[in-house]
Amino acid sequence: MEWDKLFKKYVSDDVKTPYRVSVDRLTRTQARHELFVYALFLGVLFAVVGVASLSDGLPHGRAFGVPLYAFAMVWAAGLFGVTKATYAATFCASAPVAALLYLVVYGFHPNLGPLDKALLIAVLLIWMRYSWRILMIAKAFPDMPDPGEPS
Repeated sequence: MEWDKLFKKYVSDDVKTPYRVSVDRLTRTQARHELFVYALFLGVLFAVVGVASLSDGLPHGRAFGVPLYAFAMVWAAGLFGVTKATYAATFCASAPVAALLYLVVYGFHPNLGPLDKALLIAVLLIWMRYSWRILMIAKAFPDMPDPGEPS
């Protein structure tokens, strides 16, 4: 097997994985691929979080807002994946902010060490920055050119 060709085909393809392409240079096809992966990731993640948050064993106990937000995020991710609407993207972009707010209010899991906490915060900050890109794609999506139409 030629791993470099497989990597290029599935990971480094500018059409299917356009993460290195700036928003102003994206086509609708590229944006659809990126937004689909984002919405799928968000929907699956928050479906798992929503089910897990129904447990009493987490720091928030029986707080009603955590599973409500998680399941609302699943709905918004599905809506965003289908419609590419800016208002759905805005709600989806609130996910890393909500996660940071959760950590401020309820704290970290007691089994996490200092390195784990720092890594978790770093991931949430990177996710927050990427959510800004998603917002910009959603805003620009209606005016993006199709690959077949002249620019």
